[in-house]
Amino acid sequence: MSPKRLLYLGNGRSLQTVAKLDERFEGWGLAVDRYWAYDMQFPENLDGYDGIFLSGSPHGAYEDIPFIDREHDLIREAAEREIPMLGICFGSQILASALCGRDQVFRRSFCEIGYKDLAVTDACATDPLAAEWKDTVSMFVWHNDEVRAEHPDMVILASSDLCPNQVWRYAKAPAWGIQGHPEVTKEQAPVWFEQNRERMEKDGAEISDLIASAHEAQEAKSMLTRFAEMVRQG
Repeated sequence: MSPKRLLYLGNGRSLQTVAKLDERFEGWGLAVDRYWAYDMQFPENLDGYDGIFLSGSPHGAYEDIPFIDREHDLIREAAEREIPMLGICFGSQILASALCGRDQVFRRSFCEIGYKDLAVTDACATDPLAAEWKDTVSMFVWHNDEVRAEHPDMVILASSDLCPNQVWRYAKAPAWGIQGHPEVTKEQAPVWFEQNRERMEKDGAEISDLIASAHEAQEAKSMLTRFAEMVRQG
């Protein structure tokens, strides 16, 4: 039997990030089709795809940019087809913008950055991806843009002290958004922090402190592996 197909949409300045999540999805048994959406690379259609992953981006989901407009259309079509979707950071924001309205994403007055213990909601107990989480789940967060938490079609799964919508699920189709970065491993984190030192320091972080606090965020990563399993099982 052929492996299930995952559409991997790269929304950043490079197709692959330091986390190499596309390769890890392959390691979890999926056939990954990579498209660099940031460069306006998209599949002709969604036929044959069993799941979609949406990466982070330096852009905001509210920006009037051709690739962002095209991705909004793709997300809405995927939701109509009930193709499972998972978005991280910008990926979460564009899911919210496409499925719940462009007014759902806004620019914060200051950056939230660092490893945080997120408060888990009761909705996680029956959620297909977050059911393994206990009272809190820890992951690295770094964002200036944010998804609002009040939309009736959003099921909030986790929040921080500064952001009420860190992880959410769309109520009308199999789509999940994660504001933080559970994909980054303890080994990858220092490399990522150094690559983004200037931006992170501008956003108020102390790089040495981030490196010292880096950890595997293994419990948070269960959401990624559960998504891969969902796609693999169809």
